[in-house]
Amino acid sequence: MPVTDTITPNGSTYDARQSSRVATRRRLLMCRPRHYDVTYSINPWMNPSRGTDTALALRQWERLRELYLELGHTVEEIDPVEGLPDMVFAANGAAVVDGKVFGARFRHVERTAEGPAYLRWFEEHGYRDLLWPEHINEGEGDFLTVGRRILAGTGFRTDVRAHTEAQEFFGLPVTSLRLVNPEYYHLDTALAVLSNDEVMYYPEAFSPGSQAVLRALFPNAVIATAEDAAVFGLNAFSDGRHVLLPAAATGLHTQLRARGFEPVGVELTELLKAGGSVKCCTLELRER
Repeated sequence: MPVTDTITPNGSTYDARQSSRVATRRRLLMCRPRHYDVTYSINPWMNPSRGTDTALALRQWERLRELYLELGHTVEEIDPVEGLPDMVFAANGAAVVDGKVFGARFRHVERTAEGPAYLRWFEEHGYRDLLWPEHINEGEGDFLTVGRRILAGTGFRTDVRAHTEAQEFFGLPVTSLRLVNPEYYHLDTALAVLSNDEVMYYPEAFSPGSQAVLRALFPNAVIATAEDAAVFGLNAFSDGRHVLLPAAATGLHTQLRARGFEPVGVELTELLKAGGSVKCCTLELRER
């Protein structure tokens, strides 16, 4: 079934009659947090002294995976690599559009080996149009596809030169957005794609110029409060109808319902200790 086909949730408890929004089947890549831990700090959320519970992280991750399956999506898995505790954040491993794979080149040495590990998975699974990039980029953490446009974050992780590199590779327009708040260090922590022409975002995470660009592109966007942004409510996944996001982002849940979406609350509190949530765990495999 093509990824654009309408789906009916399989085994879901969500009432499919309540909204005119249409969900489409997605193919997703995830990485089980078997080696998850916080042993270093490369963002403001990471504090090794707090300790982590790998078993709880696994249970919470499993529930996210189950939700995707219940909603009719396909989930592929990449084997986790010992010594790479952040590999669970599959969204950072690449950006995939039209079956083309733009590899990730990480800024911090602690994550450097993840890029080749993800690229190897794609090679082994039959992808032929792959690019090992010249410039630093962290995959879908900073490249979000909205219809036939790519929104690209910079400021903390991804080198702005990677935006041009991605545009040349994908042949799609890339719009640069500058992040200015270190707590929202990847674009997918400050903005979520809801449909082919709708997003939700937290304005204060962006520079004034980037805020103006977002207002021009998406005048009817869902605007997150500081409280919802702080619980990673924008690190969300939408299939066009169902929006999986942290349960604690109650304001966003209300706004999404008012627009005909069906928010699905998820608990990923253990992974938030490393600065990740729903979208961080989810790499979308977009075929042509």
